Amino acid sequence: MGRVMVLGSLNVDLVTRVERHPRPGETLLGEGLEQLAGGKGANQAVAAARAGAQVAMVGCVGDDAGGAAYVERLRGHGVDVSCMRVVEGEASGHALIAVDDRGENTIIVIPGANARLDDTEVDAVDDLGPGDVLLVQLEVPLPVVCAAVRRASHRGARVVVNTAPYAALPDDVVALADPVVANEHEMVALAESGAVASSLLVTFGANGASWDGETVPAHSVAAEDVVDTTGAGDAFCGALAAALAEGSDRAEALDRALAAGAAAVRHAGAQPDPHL
Repeated sequence: MGRVMVLGSLNVDLVTRVERHPRPGETLLGEGLEQLAGGKGANQAVAAARAGAQVAMVGCVGDDAGGAAYVERLRGHGVDVSCMRVVEGEASGHALIAVDDRGENTIIVIPGANARLDDTEVDAVDDLGPGDVLLVQLEVPLPVVCAAVRRASHRGARVVVNTAPYAALPDDVVALADPVVANEHEMVALAESGAVASSLLVTFGANGASWDGETVPAHSVAAEDVVDTTGAGDAFCGALAAALAEGSDRAEALDRALAAGAAAVRHAGAQPDPHL
C-alpha cells in the first residue's frame, strides 16, 4: 500500500451564512460567524486520511494561534506533519466564505503563509517512490507545484493534479498527471490553454464525473440533505488519491471518490467537525 503526500494550502476559514449572495455593491447581513479548518491542501489530506491512507502534509502555516491549532488538528487526524513549516512573522492563510440557503458558496482566499512555500517543500517530495501518490492543487506558488510534480514523477510516484483554483500550467506538468482533476469550468480553461492531459478526470457535481470519456453518475443526495458544497471537490480528490495509493483500479477509485464527495455536502465546512 502506497502513501499519499499532499502538497498544498492550509487556511483558517471564516464562514457566514446568507439568504442569497450579494450583487456587486450590495450589502447583506450574514448569520453567525464560524472559524473552521480549510484550505484545499489540508482538506484533501484529511479526506485521504479518513479514507484510510497513510498521509503526509507538506505546507506552511503562520506563527499564530490558528496555525498552531491547525497543525495539532492534522496530527489528531493521523496526518504526518513532520514536513509542515511554520513561517515566522507571517499570518496563516485565511478564507472568507459565504454560504447561501441552497448550500452554494463564494470564497475569497488570503494566502498568508501559503505564499511562502519554496524549495524546502519541493525537497520533501524526495521521500516518495513507486506506489506512492503526490496530490497537489493550485492555491500555493505554481513554481513549487510544478517542481514537486516533476520530481515526484521522476522518482516513480503517481501524480494527481487538481487544477483548482485554475491557473495555466506548463504542458509537461499537465502531461505528467494521472489524472488531472478538473471541474467543468477548469476543463474548458485547460482546453483553451492548449495543454493536453494524458489522463483527464472531469467532475460535474451532482451529475457525476468522467475519466477519459467514461462517465459515472454521482451518488444521489436529496436536495434537502445538502448543507454545504464547500468541501465536496476536496473530499473527492482526497478519497481518489487514497484509493489509487491502495492500488484500486479506475472504476473503484472513482466510485470511492464520488461517495466521499456526496458525503461531504451533508455537513457544514470543508472538513467534518471542522472547528478550530
